[in-house]
Amino acid sequence: MKILITGGSGFCGTVLVRQLLEAGHGVTIFDKAPSATYPDLVRLGDVRDADALRNAVNGHDIVYHLAAEHRDDVRPLSLYDDVNVGGARNLVAAAESESASRIVFTSSVAVYPLDSPMPDESSPPGPFNRYGKSKLDSEMVFNEWAREDSSRTLVTVRPCVIFGESNRGNVYNLLHQISQRRFVMVGGGSNRKSMGYVGNLIHFLVHCLGIGPGRHLYNYADKPDLTMRSLVSIARAALGRSPDGIVRVPRWGALSVGYAFDALARLAGKPFTISSIRVRKFCAETTVAAERLEATGFRRPFTLEEGLQRTIRAEFNGG
Repeated sequence: MKILITGGSGFCGTVLVRQLLEAGHGVTIFDKAPSATYPDLVRLGDVRDADALRNAVNGHDIVYHLAAEHRDDVRPLSLYDDVNVGGARNLVAAAESESASRIVFTSSVAVYPLDSPMPDESSPPGPFNRYGKSKLDSEMVFNEWAREDSSRTLVTVRPCVIFGESNRGNVYNLLHQISQRRFVMVGGGSNRKSMGYVGNLIHFLVHCLGIGPGRHLYNYADKPDLTMRSLVSIARAALGRSPDGIVRVPRWGALSVGYAFDALARLAGKPFTISSIRVRKFCAETTVAAERLEATGFRRPFTLEEGLQRTIRAEFNGG
């Protein structure tokens, strides 16, 4: 099968390319950045460039759409719409032009309200930021494309926070703080987090190749969910640390500091690692249901704890 991956030079994209190549598929990466791992597979381009995207889609059986603006500090905010929603519109136009009938789209659990109690795929969306809104709007673009022709296949996957080897996202930052003895527990730590190990998520994305025509929507999370206390305890154990000695601050105190850094960021014209939104996200109960995914017959290669241990060994040499 000939497969195009937008955003294939990134963290998840690189793992997906590897697994698809190992399965014997032909793979092309479409990305604005070169791939450090697969430079010969890259066609450089931006999803905002309709002509470049159409040329890239030509001759491919299926498109995995991973390209997105997703960082908390994206400026201007209009980039979320330009890249995420505009890119979705360009991709469906390219798919129609080049007769590509299968798309796997990685959306996000950010389409749900913050602190929503275990939403499933039928729960009403309510994104709390521009990123989540842009992902929800992108879903609507892809849904309309799929509705127009019953022979088309659209698989929309809403991943929770994903971590793994070589990633430098929020989970890595948390593990790094713990490894450097700089971690501070904000709040009581009883809030649960749905998380996913990249090795498991990518196995599911490959599993999606076997899904037939129609519109299919799945939350992605590795169960069971961990509380922040449990997550920190697993990380400290993997690093050879005792469970004691964690510095704790109340949520209200951390939020006050976050708001102060928000003001500094506006004055300085640059983001800081501390912000009110990051405090809110840290303390939030961010869980999603994953029963629909389980019903597909998919089996994860790793437990969540194994994924954390593998990541810590790779990034921090076990302490």
